Amino acid sequence: MSLKDDVEYVKGELGSDEKLLENAFRLERTYKKHKYKIWTLLVVLVLGFGGKAGYDAYNDYRLSEANDALLSLKKNPDDSGALQKLKSKNPKLYGLYLYSQAVKRADAKKLSSLESDGDSLLADICAYHAAVLESKAGDSRYYKDLSLLEKAYEAIESKKSKKAAQLLSLIAENSPVAPVARYLKHYTISKK
Repeated sequence: MSLKDDVEYVKGELGSDEKLLENAFRLERTYKKHKYKIWTLLVVLVLGFGGKAGYDAYNDYRLSEANDALLSLKKNPDDSGALQKLKSKNPKLYGLYLYSQAVKRADAKKLSSLESDGDSLLADICAYHAAVLESKAGDSRYYKDLSLLEKAYEAIESKKSKKAAQLLSLIAENSPVAPVARYLKHYTISKK
Protein backbone atom coordinates (compact mmCIF):
# COMPACT_ATOMS: atom_id res chain seq x y z
CA MET A 1 0.00 0.00 0.00
CA SER A 2 2.83 2.30 0.73
CA LEU A 3 4.35 1.79 -2.71
CA LYS A 4 1.03 2.66 -4.37
CA ASP A 5 0.80 5.87 -2.30
CA ASP A 6 4.35 6.77 -3.25
CA VAL A 7 3.61 6.28 -6.96
CA GLU A 8 0.51 8.50 -6.68
CA TYR A 9 2.54 11.11 -4.84
CA VAL A 10 5.26 11.09 -7.55
CA LYS A 11 2.59 11.37 -10.28
CA GLY A 12 1.04 14.32 -8.44
CA GLU A 13 4.43 15.99 -8.11
CA LEU A 14 5.22 15.45 -11.78
CA GLY A 15 1.81 16.90 -12.67
CA SER A 16 2.42 20.04 -10.60
CA ASP A 17 5.93 20.39 -12.03
CA GLU A 18 4.48 19.99 -15.49
CA LYS A 19 1.93 22.76 -14.77
CA LEU A 20 4.68 25.00 -13.40
CA LEU A 21 6.80 24.41 -16.49
CA GLU A 22 3.78 25.04 -18.73
CA ASN A 23 3.11 28.37 -16.94
CA ALA A 24 6.78 29.33 -17.32
CA PHE A 25 6.61 28.67 -21.08
CA ARG A 26 3.38 30.64 -21.33
CA LEU A 27 4.97 33.55 -19.44
CA GLU A 28 8.03 33.40 -21.72
CA ARG A 29 5.84 33.46 -24.83
CA THR A 30 3.89 36.44 -23.47
CA TYR A 31 7.14 38.25 -22.63
CA LYS A 32 8.58 37.63 -26.11
CA LYS A 33 5.34 38.80 -27.72
CA HIS A 34 5.06 42.01 -25.63
CA LYS A 35 8.73 42.62 -24.80
CA TYR A 36 8.88 46.11 -26.37
CA LYS A 37 5.63 47.22 -24.75
CA ILE A 38 6.79 46.05 -21.32
CA TRP A 39 10.17 47.79 -21.61
CA THR A 40 8.55 50.94 -22.99
CA LEU A 41 6.14 51.03 -20.07
CA LEU A 42 8.98 50.55 -17.57
CA VAL A 43 11.05 53.32 -19.17
CA VAL A 44 8.05 55.67 -19.21
CA LEU A 45 7.34 54.95 -15.54
CA VAL A 46 10.96 55.50 -14.50
CA LEU A 47 11.22 58.71 -16.54
CA GLY A 48 7.84 59.93 -15.25
CA PHE A 49 8.70 59.41 -11.60
CA GLY A 50 12.21 60.77 -12.12
CA GLY A 51 10.88 63.82 -13.94
CA LYS A 52 8.33 64.50 -11.21
CA ALA A 53 11.00 64.22 -8.53
CA GLY A 54 13.26 66.58 -10.50
CA TYR A 55 10.45 69.08 -11.05
CA ASP A 56 9.53 69.02 -7.35
CA ALA A 57 13.17 69.57 -6.38
CA TYR A 58 13.39 72.51 -8.82
CA ASN A 59 10.18 74.06 -7.40
CA ASP A 60 11.49 73.66 -3.85
CA TYR A 61 14.72 75.37 -4.90
CA ARG A 62 12.83 78.24 -6.57
CA LEU A 63 10.62 78.76 -3.51
CA SER A 64 13.62 78.64 -1.19
CA GLU A 65 15.41 81.27 -3.30
CA ALA A 66 12.27 83.45 -3.33
CA ASN A 67 11.94 83.15 0.45
CA ASP A 68 15.58 84.11 0.91
CA ALA A 69 15.06 87.14 -1.34
CA LEU A 70 11.95 88.15 0.62
CA LEU A 71 13.80 87.86 3.93
CA SER A 72 16.60 89.96 2.47
CA LEU A 73 14.07 92.58 1.37
CA LYS A 74 12.54 92.59 4.82
CA LYS A 75 15.94 93.55 6.26
CA ASN A 76 16.80 95.97 3.45
CA PRO A 77 13.85 97.12 1.26
CA ASP A 78 16.22 98.93 -1.14
CA ASP A 79 18.06 95.73 -2.16
CA SER A 80 17.47 95.72 -5.94
CA GLY A 81 19.25 92.38 -6.41
CA ALA A 82 16.90 90.66 -3.98
CA LEU A 83 13.94 92.36 -5.65
CA GLN A 84 14.95 91.03 -9.09
CA LYS A 85 15.58 87.60 -7.63
CA LEU A 86 12.11 87.60 -6.06
CA LYS A 87 10.58 88.72 -9.35
CA SER A 88 12.23 85.92 -11.32
CA LYS A 89 11.71 83.13 -8.77
CA ASN A 90 8.15 83.88 -7.64
CA PRO A 91 6.25 86.58 -9.56
CA LYS A 92 3.12 86.34 -7.39
CA LEU A 93 5.07 86.87 -4.20
CA TYR A 94 6.85 89.75 -5.94
CA GLY A 95 3.47 91.34 -6.69
CA LEU A 96 2.36 90.92 -3.09
CA TYR A 97 5.60 92.46 -1.87
CA LEU A 98 5.13 95.49 -4.13
CA TYR A 99 1.51 95.74 -2.94
CA SER A 100 2.56 95.71 0.72
CA GLN A 101 5.20 98.38 0.08
CA ALA A 102 2.72 100.57 -1.82
CA VAL A 103 0.16 100.30 0.98
CA LYS A 104 2.83 101.01 3.61
CA ARG A 105 3.92 104.13 1.71
CA ALA A 106 0.33 105.11 0.74
CA ASP A 107 1.39 105.18 -2.91
CA ALA A 108 -1.84 105.21 -4.94
CA LYS A 109 0.07 105.52 -8.22
CA LYS A 110 2.01 102.30 -7.53
CA LEU A 111 -1.21 100.53 -6.51
CA SER A 112 -2.82 101.60 -9.78
CA SER A 113 0.12 100.24 -11.74
CA LEU A 114 -0.18 96.89 -9.93
CA GLU A 115 -3.82 96.57 -11.03
CA SER A 116 -2.70 95.58 -14.53
CA ASP A 117 -0.36 92.84 -13.29
CA GLY A 118 -2.60 89.98 -14.47
CA ASP A 119 -3.42 88.49 -11.05
CA SER A 120 -7.15 89.13 -10.52
CA LEU A 121 -6.98 88.96 -6.71
CA LEU A 122 -4.08 91.39 -6.53
CA ALA A 123 -5.68 93.71 -9.09
CA ASP A 124 -8.95 93.79 -7.13
CA ILE A 125 -7.27 94.50 -3.80
CA CYS A 126 -4.99 97.14 -5.35
CA ALA A 127 -7.95 98.91 -6.96
CA TYR A 128 -9.77 98.90 -3.64
CA HIS A 129 -6.83 100.31 -1.69
CA ALA A 130 -6.08 102.92 -4.38
CA ALA A 131 -9.68 104.13 -4.08
CA VAL A 132 -9.42 104.20 -0.29
CA LEU A 133 -6.22 106.25 -0.49
CA GLU A 134 -8.07 108.72 -2.72
CA SER A 135 -10.90 108.86 -0.12
CA LYS A 136 -13.40 107.17 -2.42
CA ALA A 137 -15.52 104.10 -1.90
CA GLY A 138 -13.66 101.21 -3.45
CA ASP A 139 -15.41 98.54 -5.46
CA SER A 140 -14.14 95.06 -4.65
CA ARG A 141 -15.21 91.44 -4.93
CA TYR A 142 -13.06 90.45 -1.98
CA TYR A 143 -13.94 93.40 0.25
CA LYS A 144 -17.55 93.39 -0.93
CA ASP A 145 -19.22 94.14 2.40
CA LEU A 146 -16.73 96.84 3.28
CA SER A 147 -17.28 98.38 -0.18
CA LEU A 148 -21.02 98.38 0.35
CA LEU A 149 -20.58 99.99 3.75
CA GLU A 150 -18.42 102.76 2.27
CA LYS A 151 -20.87 103.37 -0.58
CA ALA A 152 -23.74 103.52 1.91
CA TYR A 153 -21.83 106.05 3.99
CA GLU A 154 -21.23 108.18 0.90
CA ALA A 155 -24.95 107.95 0.10
CA ILE A 156 -25.80 109.09 3.65
CA GLU A 157 -23.41 112.02 3.25
CA SER A 158 -25.15 112.88 -0.05
CA LYS A 159 -28.56 112.78 1.71
CA LYS A 160 -29.66 109.68 -0.25
CA SER A 161 -30.97 107.64 2.66
CA LYS A 162 -33.06 105.24 0.52
CA LYS A 163 -30.04 104.28 -1.55
CA ALA A 164 -27.98 103.92 1.64
CA ALA A 165 -30.59 101.65 3.23
CA GLN A 166 -30.71 99.55 0.06
CA LEU A 167 -26.92 99.18 0.02
CA LEU A 168 -26.84 98.33 3.74
CA SER A 169 -29.48 95.64 3.28
CA LEU A 170 -27.12 93.84 0.88
CA ILE A 171 -24.67 93.18 3.72
CA ALA A 172 -25.11 89.71 5.18
CA GLU A 173 -25.93 89.32 8.89
CA ASN A 174 -22.91 87.08 9.46
CA SER A 175 -20.51 89.63 7.99
CA PRO A 176 -17.91 91.19 10.28
CA VAL A 177 -19.21 94.66 9.30
CA ALA A 178 -22.87 93.78 9.99
CA PRO A 179 -22.97 95.62 13.37
CA VAL A 180 -21.72 98.80 11.69
CA ALA A 181 -24.26 98.31 8.90
CA ARG A 182 -27.08 97.98 11.46
CA TYR A 183 -25.88 101.15 13.16
CA LEU A 184 -25.81 103.06 9.86
CA LYS A 185 -29.24 101.69 8.94
CA HIS A 186 -30.58 102.94 12.25
CA TYR A 187 -28.81 106.26 11.66
CA THR A 188 -30.44 106.68 8.22
CA ILE A 189 -33.87 105.89 9.65
CA SER A 190 -33.46 108.36 12.52
CA LYS A 191 -32.29 111.09 10.11
CA LYS A 192 -35.51 110.95 8.06
